Amino acid sequence: YPSELLMQKITEDNQIPVHIHVSVSLQYVAGLKGRALVEFFHSNIAEVENEELRHLMWSSVLFYKTPSVEVMACVLLSTKAIYFLLDDSFIHADEHQSDFWNKENSDCENSSFHLSCCFVLKLNDLQSVNVGLFDQYFRITGHSADHIVTCLTRDSYSTHTFIQQLMAVLSLLARTPSPEPVDKDFYSEFGSKNTGKMENYELIHSSRVKFIYPNEEEIGDLAFLVAEKMDGLTNLPSLNILLYVLAFQVNHLEESTQNTSSLQPKTLILTSSDLFLFDEDYISYPLPEFAKEPPKRDKYQLADGRRIRDLDRVLMGYQTYPQALTFVFDDVQNQDLMQNLTLDHFGE
Repeated sequence: YPSELLMQKITEDNQIPVHIHVSVSLQYVAGLKGRALVEFFHSNIAEVENEELRHLMWSSVLFYKTPSVEVMACVLLSTKAIYFLLDDSFIHADEHQSDFWNKENSDCENSSFHLSCCFVLKLNDLQSVNVGLFDQYFRITGHSADHIVTCLTRDSYSTHTFIQQLMAVLSLLARTPSPEPVDKDFYSEFGSKNTGKMENYELIHSSRVKFIYPNEEEIGDLAFLVAEKMDGLTNLPSLNILLYVLAFQVNHLEESTQNTSSLQPKTLILTSSDLFLFDEDYISYPLPEFAKEPPKRDKYQLADGRRIRDLDRVLMGYQTYPQALTFVFDDVQNQDLMQNLTLDHFGE
């Protein structure tokens, strides 16, 4: 340790997405390569001397205590913990959460140091991992509200790779066995027998951490919700969700100086007849066990919806990933104008 393969892998993964702007301190981390990156981890981040860095990933993250603040983070997985190296601007993003972060270094603000805060979730405190629809994001749950983090990878490959690495690291943990035999194990059957209703697919790892995957019912619930928003224009059985993807809506704000504020996180859902943009709550659902009341907002809130038949053209940018798409719709005030003309002039 570290092997040449590991150093090559974390060097390749150490790239900030081009559309995200981060602080100087995180730019410094992104500039590190190979052995320098491993040494940086051990001298500045690692809490135990003998832990090994196993995986690195850049991702947007959401915290349960601050569900409206999405922040870029360098996620480092070691054999002992998951570290979230955060943009220092996050500390000041929400004044109400000042008790959530210890501001011991506030006297350094005017100095030449560039600070980052690091959130640590020890693997021994990990209870469950919820994987989102189509592996677009995943939520890591610990033992309290302070220990719930969602990683919005917006990329199924990144999600899959991280989950695989996490399972491998958890297998190394020496956890004390349960006092009584556990019915479910790594190869346990999916679902719950006694409820009569199919639960989410649940896989219990040998470390007793639950990996929970969405089932077909979630897509069905989403289709039903989408049909409701369409005011019954389409019959539900024929409604198919063709695409679900986490994206950003670009708002062209002239007074906005920072590009970050012009990117609004949205969930894009494409059906056979409509295109929808939803504001989705990625952190509150499913409800954690300690939650005493439901979240203040619904999981899906409709932001915009247009009919495919009104789509005039799609403009594609030629830049590298992430790809920019512009959908141009016909600006028809009365959506049923053509239908009414047809009835009045050509039918009895």
